[in-house]
Amino acid sequence: MRLVSIASGSSGNCIYVGSENTHILVDAGISNKRIEQGLNEIGLKGSELQGVVITHEHSDHIKGLGVLARKHGVPIYATRETLEEISGMKSLGEYPKELLRPISPDVNFTIGDLKLQPFSIDHDAANPVAYRVKHERKSVAVATDMGHFDQYVINHLQGLDALLLESNHDVNMLQTGPYPYYLKRRILGDHGHLSNENAGRLLSYILHDNMKQILLGHLSKENNYEKLAYETVKLEIDQGDCPYRSSDFPIEVASRDEMSQIVNL
Repeated sequence: MRLVSIASGSSGNCIYVGSENTHILVDAGISNKRIEQGLNEIGLKGSELQGVVITHEHSDHIKGLGVLARKHGVPIYATRETLEEISGMKSLGEYPKELLRPISPDVNFTIGDLKLQPFSIDHDAANPVAYRVKHERKSVAVATDMGHFDQYVINHLQGLDALLLESNHDVNMLQTGPYPYYLKRRILGDHGHLSNENAGRLLSYILHDNMKQILLGHLSKENNYEKLAYETVKLEIDQGDCPYRSSDFPIEVASRDEMSQIVNL
C-alpha cells in the first residue's frame, strides 16, 4: 500500500492512495497537468486510476476534476450533497454525469481491492467527509478541512499505519494577519480548519506503536509556514498527556508545490 501527497495546501489538494492493483485519488484540487505529472513520478498514468474520492466541493479539492473525468472517465465518489454541488459547477465543464457515484458517511464501500470508510467532518460544505482506506492489514487516512475534532473523529483515526492530517494555521498569525474579520471567524470556527495546536492535540489521542508516517497537510499560505506547523505539532505532543514523544514518529509537512515522499506500507 502506498500514500503520496501530490499537493496539499490551501491552494490545492490531491492525495494518491493505492495498492499494487488499485489506484485512487483523494481530491483533485489542482490542474490535471499537475495530477498527471505527480502520477508519472510514481510510475502511473491517469488512465490507471479507478476512482477519485472527493471530500467536499470547494475548489481547492475539485479544480482538476472535470478534465480528469473527461479525459479518463474516472468514477467520482462523494456524498450525494457534495455531488449535487459539483454537478452545478460550470467551471468544471461537461463530463459524463454517470461517473458520479454517491456514497454515505459511515457506510463502507470498495474500489478494487481497497476498502474505504468515509466519515463525517465539520466544515462549511454540503456534506463533507474524510476517508480511511484499508488494504489487507494496512490502513491510512486523509483528514483535512475540520473545524474541530471530537471522539467520533478520534475513533475513526485509531490504529492507522499512516495519516495525512490538516495543520492549517497558526492561531496568532491568523488573528493578527490581513484577513477580514468574517474570514478569520470562519477559519477559527467549528466548521473551519484545524490549527497547528489542535492537529498536535488530535495526534496525541491516536498515536500508537505501529504508526509509520504522519504528514501534516493543508497548510495556509498566508497564516502558516512549514517549520512553524512542524514545531508546534511536535510541542503539543511532547507537552500533552500523550505516552509517546514526537520523536518516536516520522512527522513531515506535505508541500503545496512538491510531492511528498512515497509512504510504502
